[in-house]
Amino acid sequence: MPASSASPVSLHRRLLAARAAAPTYPEVGATREARLPEGYAQLRRRIHLGHGPDVLERAGRYVLGWGSQLGSGFAVHPYAPAEEGATVLLRLSLPGLRRPRLVIPCRVVWTVDEPDRIGFAYGTLPGHPECGEEAFLVTMDTAGEVWFEVTAFARLASWYARLGRPVAVLCQYLAIERYLSAVATAASPTGAATPPEATPQAPGRRAGPTTTPILPAPGRTDGRTATR
Repeated sequence: MPASSASPVSLHRRLLAARAAAPTYPEVGATREARLPEGYAQLRRRIHLGHGPDVLERAGRYVLGWGSQLGSGFAVHPYAPAEEGATVLLRLSLPGLRRPRLVIPCRVVWTVDEPDRIGFAYGTLPGHPECGEEAFLVTMDTAGEVWFEVTAFARLASWYARLGRPVAVLCQYLAIERYLSAVATAASPTGAATPPEATPQAPGRRAGPTTTPILPAPGRTDGRTATR
């Protein structure tokens, strides 16, 4: 299991190794497309944030600042707003322990910063318990309604994740809910005053309607998508 004492030297070594590595899947950038690659569990989950350019800007800056991850309990090393080609280590403390932490290497594979779309995607690198890509995108439709969507395709890669598949899938569901909650809170008029790197946003209540996830339900062992 990838773990770290979180010492600066250890993190630096892991970061150098991650920067030298290639993504662990061939379909790099595929979360930009309407059709996701075959052979992976797939997910599209979105939440309504509000109305107008101000909501788009607040939520978009939060997302580009890794707010989804920071607001869900992850640390980001080294911290900087998401930029295409950047390699980061996502770190997550294990329950009940200060050390060790899971260290999860990722690479930003695309970013977008347009008047009606702000967000980015990252892909997995060697040492990540999954294999695939995840995108975080804030959009504003023609009616001015603002949405936050998480899109992902992935399959379990590490032996310990495969061994505990039902738990791993459940944890992924919970992580997505926390991403949505963090961004919904940040998008509110009082939710994004503090930069996420200074004070990670605590998950809040989700706002508005959401779509149906298409990730395999906990306990399923195949790669087919599931719907409700």
